[in-house]
Amino acid sequence: MHVRRVVPNVRTAALPESAEFYGVLGLEEVMNHGWIMTLASPDDPAVQLSLMSEDRTAPVVPDLSVEVGDVDAVYAAMVARGAEIVHPLTDEEWGVRRFFVRDPAGKVVNVLSHR
Repeated sequence: MHVRRVVPNVRTAALPESAEFYGVLGLEEVMNHGWIMTLASPDDPAVQLSLMSEDRTAPVVPDLSVEVGDVDAVYAAMVARGAEIVHPLTDEEWGVRRFFVRDPAGKVVNVLSHR
């Protein structure tokens, strides 16, 4: 299974203030849907952090996101091992196919691929 990137998701009720804070560290806004904002390093776009006030189409805010090469294969592997699927495999309107799974420590992982 190929992992393209891992992005921590920071839950915040203060998106603009949080973006300004992380901007001082050198991160710049690369995506903003109003409820999720992704910041990245201008020197290395793979270095990212997402700020989330909520998740508009899922029951919880995930702790982190893992972009994989084949989300369907990862979903099948997680189901086969009996992992808790928190949010089903879904095609989202913003161009990703994703599902949420709970890890052994209780963290919710957003596993996704871009379509």
